[in-house]
Amino acid sequence: MSTIVFIDTRGEKLPKAAQEAVSYASQLAGGPVTAVTFGDAQGLEALGANGAGKVIVARGVKAVDGQQLTKLVCDVAAREGATTIVCVHDNTGKAVAPRVAARLKAGLVAGATGLPDASTGSAGQLFRRNVFSGKARAWVEVTSPVKVLSVMPNSIPITRGEGTAAVEEYSGDIGPARITVKELRKAGSGIPLPEAELVVSAGRGMKGPEHWASVEELARELGAATACSRPVADMHWRPHHEHVGQTGVAIRPNLYIAIGISGAIQHLAGVNQSKVICVINKDPEAPFFKAADYGIVGDAFEVLPKLIEAAKKLNAER
Repeated sequence: MSTIVFIDTRGEKLPKAAQEAVSYASQLAGGPVTAVTFGDAQGLEALGANGAGKVIVARGVKAVDGQQLTKLVCDVAAREGATTIVCVHDNTGKAVAPRVAARLKAGLVAGATGLPDASTGSAGQLFRRNVFSGKARAWVEVTSPVKVLSVMPNSIPITRGEGTAAVEEYSGDIGPARITVKELRKAGSGIPLPEAELVVSAGRGMKGPEHWASVEELARELGAATACSRPVADMHWRPHHEHVGQTGVAIRPNLYIAIGISGAIQHLAGVNQSKVICVINKDPEAPFFKAADYGIVGDAFEVLPKLIEAAKKLNAER
């Protein structure tokens, strides 16, 4: 009876979402867990501080082949006698978790946002998740002997302790890859949007790409990632990987600053899980103000310089 957590650790640094998932799995299990990953990432021992007792890594697996990774997770689950499998609710986790659940005939909770509610006295475990694009919450009861969970990024605090994890290389056979990767291109430099705790976003109210320098300057002073609305990406003012919303990247930062964005329902669906939303818009009737925690009614070209000045003053005093 054990818990394993499948994480994507591609890149030079351990992703924040991977550390969150290990922390979540460790709290769920009440002790050390086994992490499963792939690729050539280094420094996996550091996951011990998040609650991993052991890390099993399939070296040389580079392609994002959902069926290969599913076989890897199921094989490790069988070896470890795992009854709970935790994944990150990202592109890789979304491809693997349902397949693992189907193979193991396990109950699946997609996009859990917290630890199970043990106060109900139900036969199984109740897990909270968001539904209807974040407009409501649902509690999913899992009664199956084996459970598969995917955890929403930036919804679980990272726990840090002491110790290091033992790293073992996976020696099984996950079969040939059915997907061939011809080329990998990094979407952009800076903080990846799904991992960003602070996001500065702007829309058509900026009137053109030539005015984006102030948006980038504010983000730089705050240590934030930059984002944009869909019309901005469609008009090629900003790259498409910065588009947040229902048809773009869904984010859950601690602070989301929206500049010159009206707040269409499709945009709100991708950002309404932000812990704090601040809206800057010269239209007092903009729909975004109804979802905002803080709002500034004013011209972005007048408000932005003042925010940048205040951020610089704050940084100078630190």
